[in-house]
Amino acid sequence: MAAAEEGRLVCLKCDCLLEYENTSLSYLGHKLSDRFLKCPKCKQVYIPEEAAIGRMAKVEESLEDK
Repeated sequence: MAAAEEGRLVCLKCDCLLEYENTSLSYLGHKLSDRFLKCPKCKQVYIPEEAAIGRMAKVEESLEDK
């Protein structure tokens, strides 16, 4: 993914602007649903740093505690 001139993200593979879409992700057996940026052509999802560090890290921590 790359930043376009106007500040929007572009898929490097398809050269399409990413669009927000309701997306369900599975991470270590746990499901996460939210609106993420996604390429309308190849469907690759952009996961922002705050989601990866925040919510996904909490899933990892909860699994480590078990």
